[in-house]
Amino acid sequence: MRGKCKDVYIGMDDTDSRSGMCTTYLVKVLVEEFQKEGFDLIGPPRLVRLNPNIPWKTRGNGAVVLRVGRGYGEKRIVGEIRGRKIHAYRNGKNISLELKDIVEKVKNYFVLENDSTNPGIVISERKLPEKLYWITVRGVVSLDYVEGILKEHGAKYAKFKNGRGIIGASAGIAWRARHFTYELLTYLPEDRWNKERFIDARSVIEMDSEIKSTFDNYDYENGYVAIVPHSKTPVLYGIRGTDPDDLIRAKDMIISEQYDSWFLFLTNQGSDDHIVSKKIGEIGMNENVKIRGKVTAKPRKIEGGHVILTLRDNTGEIDCAAYEPTKNFRRIVEGLIEGDEIEVYGSVRSEPRSVNIEKIHVLKLAEKRVKVSNPVCPKCGRKMESIGRGKGYRCRKCGFKLPESAAIYRIVEREIKEEWYEVPVIARRHLAKPLKIMGKRSSKIF
Repeated sequence: MRGKCKDVYIGMDDTDSRSGMCTTYLVKVLVEEFQKEGFDLIGPPRLVRLNPNIPWKTRGNGAVVLRVGRGYGEKRIVGEIRGRKIHAYRNGKNISLELKDIVEKVKNYFVLENDSTNPGIVISERKLPEKLYWITVRGVVSLDYVEGILKEHGAKYAKFKNGRGIIGASAGIAWRARHFTYELLTYLPEDRWNKERFIDARSVIEMDSEIKSTFDNYDYENGYVAIVPHSKTPVLYGIRGTDPDDLIRAKDMIISEQYDSWFLFLTNQGSDDHIVSKKIGEIGMNENVKIRGKVTAKPRKIEGGHVILTLRDNTGEIDCAAYEPTKNFRRIVEGLIEGDEIEVYGSVRSEPRSVNIEKIHVLKLAEKRVKVSNPVCPKCGRKMESIGRGKGYRCRKCGFKLPESAAIYRIVEREIKEEWYEVPVIARRHLAKPLKIMGKRSSKIF
């Protein structure tokens, strides 16, 4: 990219795999190189999660974006590399970047040997259309469509293998951060990536208790430390929250092995941006939806410990599933009964067609009645007998009949309440908004 520009955006995606690496690490690599050239971060680096229901995603389906220039004016610390503080600036002066130079700096970190890894890099002098973010976080976008937008807006891009990573890279540049949180990620030295790592769980619990603006740190029901990655990646741990200053304090409370760098990312995690309100009959594949309806029957447990409820509205019905990994959340689902009115948030599975529940909002509980005894005959005063399931009652003496509803019932108090319920931290998705931060706004970094 020749010529000067005020804002140079660099987007990268699909460079990692399920077994290793992390696209966010490329931010550390580039910042270190840019410092040698006198370039600065303009605003914090961004971690932008996209549709979690995409079947060919690598791991968390997250792209990273940097805005680069010669910084001036207000600045704040957003990272550290081997003891050297990294600042982001509110404003940036003109610079010129070459796409091939960016590629050379990062390509050795791509996991190209993995079949599902298809890296893409995009650099642009301006923001891309916001609609690209919304259709990518909520749906499926073709490579041809994205390439058309990039060409229309004069952006440059590099594709590796099938190059699908340019979709996420472009969507990340298009994100406007209307709903946002932060994540602070710490990185191990490269010679420690594939080794066992140490984090003191007690320090995580203490931090979680003290720094209230953080979330999804520890699952108390399941004894699970959630800030540690599942696979051997460059990341030692990551802390999420709504206040960037609190995250830096939180980092200093964690007892762990030594890391050599950290970065604070602006992110769409915990935003529910992936969720679209739908009628049941309108639901499509690979979508993430909010649907409202009535439970049609008592939820059922199936093989594997999964719990299934069927939800109906005036356009159709669909099964909604609380799978085994959601642990005790399944008990909440099992506590629902026919006639309960609820909202379900979750992702649509194609086979079997169902909604994988992320959280539910119980709007109105049906009355739960338990039969105490058969009715008494109004003619002769004798207790009546059942004719058969669902067929009602008959007096043995005089033959008088009454319907099933004539039995004597008592109202049972429900354990479940008309409120929100969510899956535990151990089963929570990056984009799902935790109940802890519902209705709250994150602090702005500038």
